[in-house]
Amino acid sequence: MELQSMAPRWKWKGAAAKALAEPISESVSELQHSLTKTESLGSLSSCNVLLAVEPEQAELLDRCCFGRLVLSAEKVKKWIQLSFEEAFYLLYNLKCIKINLQGRCLEKEAETWMYMRSKRPNFPVFFKAYSHLRSKNWVLRSGLQYGVDFVAYRHHPSLVHSEYSVLVRSGDSDSDRLRVWSDINCTVRLSGSVAKTLLTLHVSGNSNREDLSLPACLDNYIVEEQTISGWSPELSREDETNPKPNVTTVSKARLGDGRHV
Repeated sequence: MELQSMAPRWKWKGAAAKALAEPISESVSELQHSLTKTESLGSLSSCNVLLAVEPEQAELLDRCCFGRLVLSAEKVKKWIQLSFEEAFYLLYNLKCIKINLQGRCLEKEAETWMYMRSKRPNFPVFFKAYSHLRSKNWVLRSGLQYGVDFVAYRHHPSLVHSEYSVLVRSGDSDSDRLRVWSDINCTVRLSGSVAKTLLTLHVSGNSNREDLSLPACLDNYIVEEQTISGWSPELSREDETNPKPNVTTVSKARLGDGRHV
């Protein structure tokens, strides 16, 4: 069953109409065409990618919610700081940018993949989760301030509040942040306090160590979505003399396309 999320919380009157008139999918297609035409080049660093673009492309990247503008005195070019996930999505999924490392253009996608893996061993799992939602036109931003990996918006953050706090999980039990119920309850309460639903993405697959050296290993991964939310029986119980504690519920879900508003 496809996940039915809470009603969007638009930030201002007319935001819903603007989002409907300017779907993220159309903006991404426009961005893809523009970046491909100019052969835009990004420079790899230890934790992000700096992309040099034209001013109008910087506006397109902002409309699509890729990266953040780096303030610079340069007027001809704009610099956009991309996360590894954002940069590789533009390179591998949209095929609209190129990447260089220390002045050398990386002709093969596998070279960029291996570099990012060397800096972040869990990059394959996180990129699979990121691309899973991004390909459905959900906008993803860092969830660090909420204690999660990402927050998910159905459109640009200037128009609507995020609906999901997203945790990425893999088969590695040692790195699982929801191993016990106390962890789950704390995360659910935090998400609920900021009007978000906790969405976990469990990424699993049969890729061996050799397969991980190539981005083609992504085809071997599957993503299972689950929403976890708090439920209070007191809100619907008939017996007012017998209070019951809050309960945390876990539901399997399939997140729909974020372009629908």
